[in-house]
Amino acid sequence: MQVMDSEAVHQARDEGRSEVAAGWRIALPACVAVVPLGLALGVLVVQSGLAWWWAPVLGAVVFAGSMEFLLVGLLAAAPLAQIAVSTLLVNFRHVFYAISFPMHRVRGRGWKAYSTFALTDEAYALTATPEAAGWSRTRIISIQAFFHVAWVLCVAAGAGLGSLIPPQVAGLDFAVTALFVVLGMEAYKVRRSLPISVLALGCAIVAALISRDNMLLIAMGMFCVALVCSYVLAARRSRRD
Repeated sequence: MQVMDSEAVHQARDEGRSEVAAGWRIALPACVAVVPLGLALGVLVVQSGLAWWWAPVLGAVVFAGSMEFLLVGLLAAAPLAQIAVSTLLVNFRHVFYAISFPMHRVRGRGWKAYSTFALTDEAYALTATPEAAGWSRTRIISIQAFFHVAWVLCVAAGAGLGSLIPPQVAGLDFAVTALFVVLGMEAYKVRRSLPISVLALGCAIVAALISRDNMLLIAMGMFCVALVCSYVLAARRSRRD
């Protein structure tokens, strides 16, 4: 009886190791892809005047990609309410990720809590596939954990490099703007909608004219309201037709 129990334990361990290895193989391409972005965030943190240790703290605790870039600037001057609302608007898309993310495979409250926290765009892209519906909890958590650790290491390395770069180097303050320009271009490639792009640009211009200090919050609020209104109008037209 003890021999059978020992064999079952060894088999479970082997299966767990194989699932962890499978998670690492799946997460590796995403880990490599975010190396430049993580380094850029670490450099930006140091060059913005924050202590170097803020970089790994943001990477480990916030772990929200684009929001971390925004947070570097918001931490310096923005009030807590604006930071909270900006975070809600930027990361609200994560609410819809739960629709197709295989959370039902992640058992245990603690594991579910971490999986929800670590549900980034990259983790969603890697796990929101038909075959992922049958993946084990170990594989799903491994994918998210490996990506989490890789991100923190890249950001910390960027902070170390940033401390070696002279503050006289010009152009680093444009890193966040350049990042969102590229993200906007990639988003347009996915959904080539000129009206939506023009609408977003119009909201940004109007928000800048209203208040430059609160431009981001105003622009995103206007854009969300405009999208909801356009969806409602389109739904009414389809019903009439």
